[in-house]
Amino acid sequence: MPKPVFPYGKAARIWPGETVVILASGPSLTEADCDYVRGKARVIAINSTYQLAPWADVLYACDARWWVWHQGAKDFAGLKFALTKDAARWPGVVVLKNTGTNGLEHDPHGLKNGRNGGYQSINLAVHLGATRIVLLGFDMQKGPKGEQHWHEDHPNKIGPDYRKWLGLFETLVGPLKKVGVEVINCTRSTRLACFPCASLESVL
Repeated sequence: MPKPVFPYGKAARIWPGETVVILASGPSLTEADCDYVRGKARVIAINSTYQLAPWADVLYACDARWWVWHQGAKDFAGLKFALTKDAARWPGVVVLKNTGTNGLEHDPHGLKNGRNGGYQSINLAVHLGATRIVLLGFDMQKGPKGEQHWHEDHPNKIGPDYRKWLGLFETLVGPLKKVGVEVINCTRSTRLACFPCASLESVL
């Protein structure tokens, strides 16, 4: 008997031409940052950052363990996307296909992974129609006290591999330019230098 085909979802182009702010979990991110962007753009919150922005339009989390730790983020009312089949157990989570590591995926049923959720969320924002993407919480480095996120460490205590991630982000630059999508890094303390940096207030 043939193995059932997994029903991957799709990221529909629901925000054509809009600005999308992506809220990652770097240690420099604050609740004030999240409050400032509310109502000024579409918002994607990554992982536990939805707790600072429960009003965000989209929650994105790749890791199957994260969905278990948060029990499917049942209290989040927006759209939910993941890149792991295991997340399909939670109602309302749209699972996209992992199509490889580098570059930009153009098929809205999948995402390039870049080995981190920030990279994946940029690809997701493009699928959703963004022509300008604003990054917050993309520190790509530990905070002044050695903290890895704005929140406490995840239960597994595994830290981010910043060095590997930084190199992979560079594979997005050319493809994003080709499709006419501008990315601006407004993170106040960041090592991610492949995108132009600016203050949040000057951009929104």
